[in-house]
Amino acid sequence: MYKKYFWVLLLFVTAIKASAQNDLVKDDNASNYNLNKPERELWLKNTGLGLFIHFSMDGQLGVVISHSLVGASDDYVNRYFNDLPKTFDPSKFDPHQIAVLAKLAGMKYIVFTTKHHSGFCMWDTKTTDFSITHTPYKKDLLKEFVDATREVGLQVGFYFSPEDFNFLRDHHIPISRTDVKMDADTRKEYDNYTRQQCEELMTNYGKIGVLFIDGDPKEIVKQICWKLQPDLLITRGAIKTPEQIMPGAMINEPWLSCITMGTAWGYQPTNERYKTGNQLIGLLIEARAKGGSLLLNVGPKPNGELPIEQEERLREMSAWYFINRECIDDVRSWVVSKEGDTWFTQKGGHTLYAIVTEAKDWKEGTRKTFVIRSAISTAKTQISVLGQNSEVIEYKNDDVSCRYKQTDKGLEVSVVKAQRIYDDHRWPNPVVIKLDNVDPVFKEAVLVETGDTSPGKSGVTLKGRIVNYKNLSVNKARFDYRTYQGQVETLYAGKWTATQWINIKPDGSFELTIPLKGSYEYKAVVMQTNVEIEGENKLLKQ
Repeated sequence: MYKKYFWVLLLFVTAIKASAQNDLVKDDNASNYNLNKPERELWLKNTGLGLFIHFSMDGQLGVVISHSLVGASDDYVNRYFNDLPKTFDPSKFDPHQIAVLAKLAGMKYIVFTTKHHSGFCMWDTKTTDFSITHTPYKKDLLKEFVDATREVGLQVGFYFSPEDFNFLRDHHIPISRTDVKMDADTRKEYDNYTRQQCEELMTNYGKIGVLFIDGDPKEIVKQICWKLQPDLLITRGAIKTPEQIMPGAMINEPWLSCITMGTAWGYQPTNERYKTGNQLIGLLIEARAKGGSLLLNVGPKPNGELPIEQEERLREMSAWYFINRECIDDVRSWVVSKEGDTWFTQKGGHTLYAIVTEAKDWKEGTRKTFVIRSAISTAKTQISVLGQNSEVIEYKNDDVSCRYKQTDKGLEVSVVKAQRIYDDHRWPNPVVIKLDNVDPVFKEAVLVETGDTSPGKSGVTLKGRIVNYKNLSVNKARFDYRTYQGQVETLYAGKWTATQWINIKPDGSFELTIPLKGSYEYKAVVMQTNVEIEGENKLLKQ
């Protein structure tokens, strides 16, 4: 009941009131028609990371993949379909090396764009000449990807768009994503076209692990693909796949967030804004702490190579994962997702991973002390830092042991950053503290709902509510807010500003009026047994 409630909140939009952030990207992938096998969805919950590859012939121009066709002139459209295939030759595409790098970074599967909305097919299809085999490359690039991915030991995933601008153009239908009109005969032909392409993909390339359906109609794709591959895990089209955002609170059901390294899905050589490796690691950590996984996108250059900026970030993630994979693979959410800048994952209910994300200023050889309020020690508690033995530090004889003690304020943990990762001794990425044999301070966290807003003369009234309010050692609440910087930029926006603490009403609701003008993100926060519990992020536009 509660997990459904979160996602209902995400679909509410008004012009004046706040809207859930998932409405910034249409997330219409939930469906009652879900034949995913439980073991396949369990596999996804255990899988922290996957690689998404957006690759098509319009990467030659460095423009948005497919979407530049919507509203384009006849001249643009004609040259797009007639001229671009003649110069597309990804002769340096090396799927083996990409798969090896993906595996190093902790990815368990790769999802490749078989066909994006333009209709250009990256496989040897009999349904159209608008395909990779009718370019100078000539070969079946998809088969090369499939073979290399399997050889490295990763699961094969396909992205498939049932929307097809090439089909629309061939049938003299205006290219659009919102107002496509077809007569009954054309619709039947369109559906058969989609069905034939899905049959090729599901019968010519062996066992496919994952399918990501982007666009409509999804049901035809789901029916034929599940029929031909019953063990197929369909993500978008069957489970939640928020795009370019993270949900603001924990979700119990399987989900993944698909996010770009920069702002673009395909290759964009200019005017691109890349996230840092540290920010990408942070997104992975956040996804795992909230019960989901990250599908991280790259866009190869037209010749098939990964841009150096993307390879660099995957290398940085690889180093971090090599050290800390234990806190990412096969983990679940803790009773709270985070305390301040420290995020949590857990195994078995008694092994806790405290992931310290603000570590760039933590100098090698320096001891730091943290208070974890959501955990309590037991007679068997042990503390360690992933990747290091906490016995030896290079060139020094300092005490680098791990210590802990239980206090009235929480579990106090003292550790030293003692492993040299970079030559200059400045490793900026998160440090993971492992706490064996600890218990959560409470078994049930309250469920916090971030409410809507009401404008007034003195400012904006923010509202919140505890859904399962039982007075479980909860007596105060507040709101956090920050300037909204845009859909992509918000993923690594600035710090939150906290309001003063306020009282909670007997029905579990609370509200506060503050002077805000402009666009802001905000969320409700309550204090339960000295632990802060956060609600979903929402967006205020004024």
